[in-house]
Amino acid sequence: MPSIQQLRVFAAVARYENLGDASQDVCLSKGAVSQSLGELEKRLGTPLFDRVHPRLKLNDQGRQLQVLAEDILDRMQDIRHLFDQGGEPVGALRIGASQTIGNYLLPRLLSGVSGLEAKVQIHNTYDLCEMLSRFELDLALIEGQSHHADLTTEIWREDEMLLVVPPDHALVRKGACHLSDLSNYNWVLREAHSGSREQFDQKIAPHIGTVGRIMELNTLEAVMLSVEQGLGLTFVSKLAVEDRLQQKRLAHVALNQRYTRSLMFVWHRQKFHSALQRHFISYVRQH
Repeated sequence: MPSIQQLRVFAAVARYENLGDASQDVCLSKGAVSQSLGELEKRLGTPLFDRVHPRLKLNDQGRQLQVLAEDILDRMQDIRHLFDQGGEPVGALRIGASQTIGNYLLPRLLSGVSGLEAKVQIHNTYDLCEMLSRFELDLALIEGQSHHADLTTEIWREDEMLLVVPPDHALVRKGACHLSDLSNYNWVLREAHSGSREQFDQKIAPHIGTVGRIMELNTLEAVMLSVEQGLGLTFVSKLAVEDRLQQKRLAHVALNQRYTRSLMFVWHRQKFHSALQRHFISYVRQH
């Protein structure tokens, strides 16, 4: 029977696919991690990884064990904190958030959950779903669609997308626009696989005729600063841009219809929900 320590080491190696990174996560030397993994594979009588230097890729046996190991470790964590602070759930959660949520919503949410030690990763939707599929996160809050069969999504709240331009742009003087009015303009957009880029590619680009030059940037702040400098139009969340609209650093151009999207929870469908995770999800649902 594997020990809890061996399962901890195995789970870390499975997440990072690297002995060095795993050793930092479990606070052991690289040699001790390698030894523990070797002992586990010997005890189970099967290799768990394909060694593709410098990485270790989970094989079929390893993927089966990963689900069970993560479940056991999460339940052990739940037991460890069961009676902390008079029964209030405490501990650490590995939370992922796409940029709009991570920068403009998540900090306020985290401040409302006592006893939570949050380890937050802010990435685009695609990267977060990849991390969830490898059990690197407990849950994530995303703006785009998950295409992983192993992940479960739940709609959390609605968000509105706005067409945004510099305050002195000709489209501001024009008033309400049809998408056909946007032909030949340059755009400043997030990278592929981000939630806002997905919205542009699906709802705007196919209907505006000729799309001008596209500048791609991987942060919302860089996108909005570039629009302020007149480098193009953008299509972003109202949550991200409302301060700049109030300060008149940017302007919103009304379109002939409203564009909304869903913000969602997502987690691995085989992931055990600890008491702290259930408490956090319940709190976020209410806010």
